[in-house]
Amino acid sequence: MRVASEIALPIPIERAWEVLVRWEDQPRWMRDADSVRVLGTRREGVGTTIAVKTRVLAVALFTERLEVTIWEPPRRLVIAHRSFVRGVGEWRLQPVEGGTWFTWTEDLRLPAPALGELALRAYRPFMRRLMLGALADLRASL
Repeated sequence: MRVASEIALPIPIERAWEVLVRWEDQPRWMRDADSVRVLGTRREGVGTTIAVKTRVLAVALFTERLEVTIWEPPRRLVIAHRSFVRGVGEWRLQPVEGGTWFTWTEDLRLPAPALGELALRAYRPFMRRLMLGALADLRASL
């Protein structure tokens, strides 16, 4: 399942990057994140690992382990989902007049191929709304 959302942020690209990678602050704008913590001492770069207590339909259901696989500040971040949910999330930032264009894409799958695909298809509209809301919350918090 692939879901993408994008938004213009009214801050320069370097500042947008700083805001996005403040891991522990992500639950302030990321609606499905109940809490985020960095695992280990590495806070930036490839190999950074975080644990995200994730909500599904507003219920904190599981803790997901995510690992940074591509780190290209301030333009691109790719994170691999390494728990029950598999796949990658990607953030792309591009400078535009008046700020930064932020694109967030999630490409996810579940372990049981047929059943997992069905579950993700059913969840996709909720995830799309979550991402759109998160981006609106992010912009409002700046």
